[in-house]
Amino acid sequence: MKALLSKQPGGPDTLILEEVADPAAGKGQVVVAVKACAINYPDFLIIEDKYQFKPPRPFAPGGEIAGVIESVGEGVTDWAVGDRVIAVTGHGGLVEKLAIEAVRLFRLPEGRSFEEGAALLLTYATTIHALLDRGHLREGHNLLVLGAAGGVGLAAVELGKAFGARVIAAVSSDEKAAAAKAAGADETLVYGRAPFDKDQSKALAEQFKAVLGPQGADVIYDPVGGDYAEPALRSIGWEGRYLVVGFPAGIPKLPLNLTLLKSCDVCGVFWGAFAARDPKANAAHVGQLFRLWSEGRISPKVTETFPLADAGQAIAKMAARAVIGKVVVTIGE
Repeated sequence: MKALLSKQPGGPDTLILEEVADPAAGKGQVVVAVKACAINYPDFLIIEDKYQFKPPRPFAPGGEIAGVIESVGEGVTDWAVGDRVIAVTGHGGLVEKLAIEAVRLFRLPEGRSFEEGAALLLTYATTIHALLDRGHLREGHNLLVLGAAGGVGLAAVELGKAFGARVIAAVSSDEKAAAAKAAGADETLVYGRAPFDKDQSKALAEQFKAVLGPQGADVIYDPVGGDYAEPALRSIGWEGRYLVVGFPAGIPKLPLNLTLLKSCDVCGVFWGAFAARDPKANAAHVGQLFRLWSEGRISPKVTETFPLADAGQAIAKMAARAVIGKVVVTIGE
């Protein structure tokens, strides 16, 4: 089978497409013929050895897949050859076939494409955990979403609306603002490109405050970090929750006196650890996502696809923060 491998730390140009041996299903595993693999920002970090997990090389990046079960290992009773499935793999998805533990699979609903299925779990499961478990989002809350046109950003816009919040989408271009608006955002805000000096940071904080109104933000969803974090935190309301999701713009240093003045919480969101520690709660969230998906209240936005041979280009585009929605690598026929 073909696999796109990272053999040394580096950018997308260091990835190598090679023929490797087909995997076999071990005890409790299945082999999935991968049909689609969504690309996310951690795929860029992991090949540069900048992610919190560093798999032994050679490895294939690609953290979420959709495909068809090709073979079933000993002890697997809930799945059969031919079942259509989706899964979060962490890495290893940019391959034609993948051996994976059966307990990590979810069934891809009929009528949904492999591209859509590959783009669902990581972004939406992260976001529903963030908004409900960490942000305690409720109907009528003000939700400020940074980076609102990316995969997790659009998921936050859609889920925020599904849960009855007023959603303010902050983005870096008019094109991205239009995408957030189409996803249901009540208001959009276009900010400049960091880095910001002190005056620019203060001006951005005033932009956030103006659109949020006197209530401020009850919940801030931040998958961006960097110089955007402090201005956003300055717009938080009394006892608000600031959700730390990711850092493509850099790891910020927040002035903690703001948390005292607003009596607010800064909350980390580590969905992978949550899913491993409490699989039943995660499965309940995924079930809720499937219901919302079937009702048309959420819908993964796949804006571009790439063949496996060009998957490095997809990762490079993600690294440049030039993606609206999700990009997906299609594999096989």
